[in-house]
Amino acid sequence: MAWLRRALWLLLGLLVLAAAVAGVYATRASPVIDGTLTMPGLREPVRIERDAHGIPTIKAANRNDALYALGVVHAQDRLWQLETHRRIGAGRLAEAFGEGALESDRFLRALGVRRAAQAQWAALKPDSRDALQAYAAGVNTVIRDHLRARPPEMVILGLQPEDWEPADSLAWAIMMAWDLGANWGTELTRMRLSARLPLARIHEVLPPYPGEQPLLRADYAAMLREWKLGATATAVLDPMLDQAFERLAAAAPPSGIEGAGSNNWVVAGSHTTTGKPLLANDPHLKLSTPALWYFVRIEAPGLTVAGASMPGLPLVVLGQNDRIAWGFTNTGPDVQDLYLERLNPDNAEQVQTPEGWEPLAIAQDLIKVKGRPDVPITLRTSRHGPIISDAGLLDDLLGRKPTVAIAMRWTALDNDADAVGVGLAMNRADNVSAFIEAAKGWVAPMQNMVVADRDGAIGWIAPGRVPLRKAANDLSGQAPAPGWDIRYDWNGWLAPDQLPQERDPARGWIATANQRVVAADYPHYITSEWAPPFRQQRIEQMLQARPKHSIDDLRAMQADVKSLAVASVLPWLQRAKAEHPLAAAAQSALEGFDGTMAPERAAPLILWAWQRHLTRLVFADELGPVYERLIATRTLRDALDGVLARNDGWWCDDKSTAVAETCDQLNDRALAAALDELRASQGDDVARWQWGRAHQARSEHRPFSRVKALARWFELRTPVGGDTFTVNVSRVLYKPDAATGEYYLNEHGPSLRALYDLGDPVQSRFMHSSGQSGIPWSRWYNSFVRPWAEVDYVPVYARGAPVATLNLQPAR
Repeated sequence: MAWLRRALWLLLGLLVLAAAVAGVYATRASPVIDGTLTMPGLREPVRIERDAHGIPTIKAANRNDALYALGVVHAQDRLWQLETHRRIGAGRLAEAFGEGALESDRFLRALGVRRAAQAQWAALKPDSRDALQAYAAGVNTVIRDHLRARPPEMVILGLQPEDWEPADSLAWAIMMAWDLGANWGTELTRMRLSARLPLARIHEVLPPYPGEQPLLRADYAAMLREWKLGATATAVLDPMLDQAFERLAAAAPPSGIEGAGSNNWVVAGSHTTTGKPLLANDPHLKLSTPALWYFVRIEAPGLTVAGASMPGLPLVVLGQNDRIAWGFTNTGPDVQDLYLERLNPDNAEQVQTPEGWEPLAIAQDLIKVKGRPDVPITLRTSRHGPIISDAGLLDDLLGRKPTVAIAMRWTALDNDADAVGVGLAMNRADNVSAFIEAAKGWVAPMQNMVVADRDGAIGWIAPGRVPLRKAANDLSGQAPAPGWDIRYDWNGWLAPDQLPQERDPARGWIATANQRVVAADYPHYITSEWAPPFRQQRIEQMLQARPKHSIDDLRAMQADVKSLAVASVLPWLQRAKAEHPLAAAAQSALEGFDGTMAPERAAPLILWAWQRHLTRLVFADELGPVYERLIATRTLRDALDGVLARNDGWWCDDKSTAVAETCDQLNDRALAAALDELRASQGDDVARWQWGRAHQARSEHRPFSRVKALARWFELRTPVGGDTFTVNVSRVLYKPDAATGEYYLNEHGPSLRALYDLGDPVQSRFMHSSGQSGIPWSRWYNSFVRPWAEVDYVPVYARGAPVATLNLQPAR
């Protein structure tokens, strides 16, 4: 037995050693937040005070030192997030994650995000360059001189941090514009649907905004035949080409996600209990671990501001300074157009233009892939923009050279975009007029910006570069256009003074929620991608419900989970007659349901499960593989509403059967399928079913949410109420989660909530969805999850003594 005792002692010793090593690593991987650090490149001393929530207050003698320190705290707390931002913008994911990320890299290289960022960097004004260089210097000083141990993700993946470059910041700004864009994917979908459906049916799947008419006037299927994209003379689209377009869409980073929008509203002092304006904002973005946002306070001459920064960018994106507060929502403009470039059959390096065959700009690139040989890629650019089909996915699938290429024209890739310079000007603005004037230089993404100042003024502007399209353009940016036809070229830009805007309205408030923000007689085309108006209507209901609002009233509005979208579909659900043992109990659970999507209730769960099954039964047979692409980004609720309102037997008929099904029959089947699903997942007792058990806010960790053994340590989850159409948004996912197979997860929601008091800034408050730190064992890694779910907040401005103080000293 002596050998067994020795073995046990050896095992114990190894465990103690492993614990000691882990402890040492955990300590060294945590940032130094107390004491003094020497920082090369700093001009004057800087003081960084962190409060009990891990939020730093940066006190600097000049702006550039403050932005240097912002780079320092971002690198200290979010180095892995910076690494992923840099790799996404550069199309270098496969180098870290392997072959599974190769198609994404190929798309990003073809799109040319990093190339555009470098061109923007070359064209920037000196002040913007100074800001970006100061920020990059702060990040790089942490990496080079003060990184005692790499973040765990880098250790596990075997990666070393690289220097941050100013172009990395600009590339990430472009990627944020991509996240909030939508039109290119809808254009591609319309082209694919043209091979399956007549134009009138396409308009029913992708209906216009309520009260508007469809913009696409041309017989697009006939145009596709004319361009000879079919496998035969009469075919609209070659099936292999259709598959290639699906691969292209799948390779692209997600964009235009339904539910990825925002709310903001500003209330004039005449309608508040304080007599000064109150402003609310909650941007709805991808929930991630750590959150996209990082709270910071900056005190420097000419730059005193607090709010939500974004790791990678040298500014406060959303927040409050000593004179104003501001908030954004997405406008959803149509600033992306796809062009089919006809290739010269005798020279694939030329495309047809109105003046004849012209050469493409061509470059060669190399994609590094972890564990695999490097992959060469040829990158081409037409007069419209990058050839995104150079991701290679068309050639690979077709097995032959295609006759067309797909180019993208997109404002965010323009060389003269300067999001940093304009953003810093907004940070410095001291009244509503100055903010709106600064905002007119904004290029992308177009946003609804509300603003208020301490003098009592309120305002709104939707700045961004909006293309003008010619009257002869019968596609109106709704589908890929022939690149050789000059009718479809853009015709300049909407002038800044013509942008939608409003100041000090008599009603006493301004609100936006991604709905149509222009009146019916507005003379310019902005977009056809407005969000359904349910959130806006609910916000207006609550604003009009009382004569004066307090900041606590605004908090209640941000917490509201009543969905006005329920009214149009609930009667159909309640009349469903499923032959199912739980049908009576389910209908009982729906009694008195008014659309309040409370997490503890069964009714929201039954409604969404029924909607999911009914949507599939109605549309999947007609749409074929395009159906799966559509539900990856939207619920098709507007299309379903139309079918049910018309009781449209054409859609309700299952084309795969010989009999003609009715909408009532599909309605019954959908309820039965939903009840089978919910019984399997939540048991036989309907009274114990809960929306929040299925509908969890999932903050994805890149990449470890996809690694089952690691997901529990890195990913953050919490049950939530609400749905895609509530003010307290929590987007419902119809497609099963790729990692877990779960339905109804919420992966897009209020990434940030903020309430700003212009009369008493001490009352201003905010919250984001994770915590300040990106280090999993930090007390500030998940400290915001519970208060975020409960719609609670922390103060924008620090209260009490700091819990840690770091002094940055210049190297002499």
